[in-house]
Amino acid sequence: MDAQYRPNGTGKNLMSSVTMPPSIIIPSCYLAPICYYSLMMNCPEVHIEKWEYYIKQTYRNRCSIGTESGIMHLTVPVTKALPQTPVKDIRISDHGNWRHLHWQALCTAYERSPYFEYYADDLYPFYHKRYEFLLDFNEDLRETICALLDIHPSVHYTDIYQSSPEHTDLRASFHPHSPLTLSFPQPYYQVFADRHGFLPNLSIIDLLFNMGPESRLILRKNHLLPLA
Repeated sequence: MDAQYRPNGTGKNLMSSVTMPPSIIIPSCYLAPICYYSLMMNCPEVHIEKWEYYIKQTYRNRCSIGTESGIMHLTVPVTKALPQTPVKDIRISDHGNWRHLHWQALCTAYERSPYFEYYADDLYPFYHKRYEFLLDFNEDLRETICALLDIHPSVHYTDIYQSSPEHTDLRASFHPHSPLTLSFPQPYYQVFADRHGFLPNLSIIDLLFNMGPESRLILRKNHLLPLA
């Protein structure tokens, strides 16, 4: 089956009470939303999609963080690709000195958070090393985040784009306007909550810098989908 984005696809209702299969398919994301890592922690088996066509303006190359001014979106620039280019072949662009800008944004947003200094050295190298492919960058960063969270998902990578009744298909769910990524039920401490209130389901980096080791408890308690 040709890889494509299905915002109204045939996958199960995300908020359904039907028990999920023990396996899910999700996209590779840049500093993914908190619910992504909640699924990583709570699902027995995770398949990460390599063969879907690259979709602009999604969490494949974009994350959201909480700042003094509110929510800020950080986007990894990519080189112009032909239509229907698989995400595994998308290359990162060096346009705009984005690595420096992203790191400075993270420092400014979270330098007053309780655990920034504890984790900063683990993340710093990702903003000073050049990656050619977006997928490699995302996945190395994801593996580091999982290690910092002390979660150990059983991760597999797809070798073809297809749908299967054995998997819950969440590939179209990690979009800024998806119901799954617009809510996260359990508030936690955030540095600027006194100004903006609780900002739900930002990047996992927000939870990690603000809650540190307690992030695991939040992720365990607040998975959004019923699991087998």
